Amino acid sequence: MKIQRLLISLTVVNMVMLMFFLARTRAGAAQDVAPVLRGRALEIVDDHGRVRASIRVFPANPAVKMPDGTTGYPETVLLRLITSKGRPNVKLAAKEDGAALVLGGESDPTYIQILAEGASTSLKLSNKDGREQIIKP
Repeated sequence: MKIQRLLISLTVVNMVMLMFFLARTRAGAAQDVAPVLRGRALEIVDDHGRVRASIRVFPANPAVKMPDGTTGYPETVLLRLITSKGRPNVKLAAKEDGAALVLGGESDPTYIQILAEGASTSLKLSNKDGREQIIKP
């Protein structure tokens, strides 16, 4: 009779301890989730370690010469989606004076560029053979 009471008591104590630890584990797991991911850049890689997507903030650089002859480049946030061959087929940029979207084709210089800078906008189409067409309002 004494052994039976002892076994029942131990079983009850074990059940109470088990419930306590399970409740504590669930509460701790919910608090471990960070509400915001913060950093200077983010890269997503594939199974082979190649960067396939990136988001990065580039600082302003007043010394850079641009293709149109102007100098200076404002701070820019750039999203790139990259193919398995390393070609960035999608680029989305946001800067202080506007934004740009570039969709690349299979080979250079095939792409579509949508640009909004300051008060002007443009759409540039380029084929593999190098032919370009620029559309402005």
